[in-house]
Amino acid sequence: MSLANPFRTVFRLPSRSQRINWFPGHMTKGMRQIQQKLRSVDCIVEIHDARIPIAGRNSQFFETITGNGVKPHILVLNKIDLLGGKQQRGILKQLRTHQPELKNILFTNCKDQRNTGVLDILPLATKLVGESSRFNRAQSSEHNIMIIGVPNVGKSSIINVLRNVHLKKRSAARVGAEAGITRSVGERIKIQEQPPVYMIDTPGILQPSITDDEMGMKLALVGCLPDHIVGEDLIADYLLYWLNKHKRYEYVKMLGLHSGPSDNISAVLAEYAQQQAMFHRVKQYNGQVEVMTNLLAAARKFISFFRTGQLGAINLDEESN
Repeated sequence: MSLANPFRTVFRLPSRSQRINWFPGHMTKGMRQIQQKLRSVDCIVEIHDARIPIAGRNSQFFETITGNGVKPHILVLNKIDLLGGKQQRGILKQLRTHQPELKNILFTNCKDQRNTGVLDILPLATKLVGESSRFNRAQSSEHNIMIIGVPNVGKSSIINVLRNVHLKKRSAARVGAEAGITRSVGERIKIQEQPPVYMIDTPGILQPSITDDEMGMKLALVGCLPDHIVGEDLIADYLLYWLNKHKRYEYVKMLGLHSGPSDNISAVLAEYAQQQAMFHRVKQYNGQVEVMTNLLAAARKFISFFRTGQLGAINLDEESN
């Protein structure tokens, strides 16, 4: 395909029935539990994926949780290692434009216990709690910090890192690579002795209905939704669309595409699968077994190149030129 030939400028799901709507029962239960525990919470730490600083962050939901700004709020953009430091200034500008009331923003890499962003969370939270009017908790020396955010952004990992750093104790919160590991609001997990600081882990909460197709696909691409809910073929197609729209053609070399940039995900995956000898046996309706290119395996590999940073630093919320 010639670069003069325009690529898609809008991403549309194949049908309305495929609109992403993933708000399982444990999220409804978790939302209720969060609201019940708010009276005993001194500070809210919202964890989000730095690669989607805006997408998936429901401002109405967080206004409800923070009590319209009554409770101190810190936004932690995790997985900054997949973006690099150069992107931080642009992301801060984006956030201040979209949500001017945001005052406390940290960038973290929860895989690195010496990461300055991670180490700044507790001092900043302690400072904000000290400066706030704690109302019914003014007499308590303990600080309760609630961790909230969408699924699979590193909430439990950050709790475990802080517990290890400040108390030299092993992990207390369950973590996993798939969205939805934490199913309910957890008990308090001690993070620090003086002053006593506890963190409360919560399940990832998405908006009940994701009406913006692109926002849903961004959440899926970074892994905030289970891959099988959306489909790896659709996630790979969105990634291809985004890369072409932003003139990011590194994938051509990465996938070894002799035909150059393309807007056709099936052709891209087929060429890559053939090159990498990704084949599988498929039994036909007449009983014959046919060897075919494994497009699903190719799609998973393409997605993994993005998720591991091999396609370069990508902020999915950046505007296209």
